[in-house]
Amino acid sequence: MKHIEIEVPDGVSGEWKVDTFVVRQNEIGQYSSFFKTGRGVPLGTYKRLKRGGTTVMSNTPDEIRDFSSFVEQAEGSVLVNGLGLGVLLQALVNKPEVTKVKVIEISEDVLALVAGTYEKHAKVEIIKADCFEYTPPKGERFNAVWHDIWDSICADNLAEMNTLHRKYGRRADYQSSWCRLQCREQQKDWARYC
Repeated sequence: MKHIEIEVPDGVSGEWKVDTFVVRQNEIGQYSSFFKTGRGVPLGTYKRLKRGGTTVMSNTPDEIRDFSSFVEQAEGSVLVNGLGLGVLLQALVNKPEVTKVKVIEISEDVLALVAGTYEKHAKVEIIKADCFEYTPPKGERFNAVWHDIWDSICADNLAEMNTLHRKYGRRADYQSSWCRLQCREQQKDWARYC
């Protein structure tokens, strides 16, 4: 899964913006530190979701790699906390083994920019809610749950990740969070050097 095409139109809502950008040969150095993770972006045309001037998500290969193992394991009913640009959602919609995807998104602006692209899919349900407060209907279970509500890879995110993993522990066969392993490694590094 190297590239996922998305049909989200460019636009602005509040402090959020979706835009298309192109990385050309002479710009590669500029884009290697452009994203929140400091990872490189190869030549190509991409979409990104920005809050203020900060890129929160894109459909670049590194971002896709972050959730590719989750997509490989996903099947049946899936819950996604955090819509973002919808790149993960598109990958799940494209997978025949996934029969239903429920997405929880708190930002009205993100919903205004992105939700319309995906609501047309029969197996997608998008709910405006805070993932920490949302409670699925009694008895609802998920084959897989993905948590991705953070703007950056940071050990400080682990407490919220742990809260969400506990919340859905009995409702999910499998769950994961965006860059949880990297956050744990960062926490270990801090403990070692501080």
